[in-house]
Amino acid sequence: MRNWKHNYVEKQKTIADEVSFSGIGLHTGSLTTMTFKPASPDSGVTFYRVDLPQRPAIQADIDHVVDVSRGTTIGLNGAKVHTVEHVLAAIYGLDIDNIGIELDGPEIPNGDGSAYPFMQTLKKAGLVEQDAERKYIRIAEPVYYRLDDVTLSILPADDLRITMTIAYDHVAIGTQYASLTITPDTFEKELAPARTFCFLREVKMLQEQGLIKGGSLESAVVIGDESILNDHLRFPDEFVRHKMLDLLGDMHLLGRRIKGHVISVKSGHAKNVMFSKQIKKAYLNGHAAPGDGALAPPKPPALDVSKIMKILPHRFPLLLVDRVLSFVPHQRAVGIKNVTVNEPFFQGHWPRVPVMPGVLLIEVMAQVSSVVLFDGQTDLDNGGPPQVAFLMGIDRAKLCRSVVPGDQIVVEAEMVGSRDNACKIKAVARIDGSVVAEAEMLFGLMNNPQ
Repeated sequence: MRNWKHNYVEKQKTIADEVSFSGIGLHTGSLTTMTFKPASPDSGVTFYRVDLPQRPAIQADIDHVVDVSRGTTIGLNGAKVHTVEHVLAAIYGLDIDNIGIELDGPEIPNGDGSAYPFMQTLKKAGLVEQDAERKYIRIAEPVYYRLDDVTLSILPADDLRITMTIAYDHVAIGTQYASLTITPDTFEKELAPARTFCFLREVKMLQEQGLIKGGSLESAVVIGDESILNDHLRFPDEFVRHKMLDLLGDMHLLGRRIKGHVISVKSGHAKNVMFSKQIKKAYLNGHAAPGDGALAPPKPPALDVSKIMKILPHRFPLLLVDRVLSFVPHQRAVGIKNVTVNEPFFQGHWPRVPVMPGVLLIEVMAQVSSVVLFDGQTDLDNGGPPQVAFLMGIDRAKLCRSVVPGDQIVVEAEMVGSRDNACKIKAVARIDGSVVAEAEMLFGLMNNPQ
C-alpha cells in the first residue's frame, strides 16, 4: 500500500459527452445556449463565442477579467463572456480540468442563481480520465490580501478548504460563517444549490446601470427592508455559502486546482480577482517543480507546531504561534499566528465586531520571542530547552491597529541584551507588511521543570 501511494499519479479529467444548457442571462437578459464539449489535456477551460465572427476563444484566465460589476466578466480582443463565476465553480466542484464551452450569446445563463443547474447538466455528460497528470498550485508560503475591512489569505493545506465570514447590517443576514473542504460531494450538497442574492433597495439602481435585466424571484434571493421576499432559503446560511461559491469560481480563473486553506472576510468579486492575481504572481510566475506537476513545492518550516509544542509550555487555547518561519538561536526568530473567527476569545470580544484583544497580541509577540532562546535540534532531542522564559516587563509597547479574523500576524523578535537569568527582546508584529504592534520585552529565565 505504501508503494502504491508513492507511485500514484492523479489524472486530469474532462467530460465524456457533449451536453447543453439554455437560459436567460442575469444581467444582460439575453437568451443563451451553451454547449459543453470535451477538451484535450492541459487545455483548461475555454469559452467560444460562436455567435460572433470567427468564433473567438476566451481562455478562463485571471488576466482576462475585464469587469467585476455584480459578477465576473472575462474578455479578449473585444469579445466578452459575462457572469462566469457560477459555471466555473461547477466545473471545479465536479473535478473537471479541461472543457470547452460554446455560447451563442454574451452571458452565461443564470438558471436559478446557483451552480446547481450547471452541475446537473455536467453530471449527465459524465467524466473521463485523461492521459495527463493533474497540475496543482500547492501553497507552501501564505499569500494574503487586505483592503479596508476585506481580508483574504491562503495557507498551506493538503486539500482546498474555504473559510468565509460575511457581515451585513440587515436582520435577514447579519454575520454568517462557514468552512468547507471542497470535494465533489461537499460541493454538490453544500455549495452548488446556494443562490445569488440582492437587496430590493438596490434593484432600481442596478437596472439604471443596465444590470439584472434577467433577474426575478426565480433567479435570485431578494431581500426586502425587513424580510426575504422568496418563500424559503435552501440553507439557513445560504448567503455565506453563495459567497463561497463565487470565490471558488473566481479563483478557478487561475487555471489550476489549488491545495491550500483560503480564509475570507467580507470579500466580493473585485477582491477575489485581486487576491487571485497575487496568488498567480507568487506561484504561477515561477518554475514548475519536477514530479507531480505541482508548482512551488512546500518547504518545511523552521519549526512546525509539533516542534513548537516541545519548546513552549503553552497549550490550547493559549498556544498562539502556528509556525516559526526562521530562527537563529539566541539572536532572532520570525513566527506567524493565523487569526480565524474560530478563536475562542471572539465569543466575547466582540461577537458582532470581532477584534483580537490587545493583550493577546502582546502574548503572540512574547511567545515568538521565547523561541529566540531555543538552541536547536539538541533541545528537541533532550525533550525541550533547558530554560523557560517568563515575561517580567514590557517597555515602549504600541498597538497601532486592530487585528480581525482573516489576518496573519508575522512577528519578528530580536535579542537586544541578555545575562545568565534574564534577557531583553524587541518584537514587532506586522500584517500585510504594516506594523500593528511593537514592544521591548524583559524575560526572566528559570530551569525547565521537565
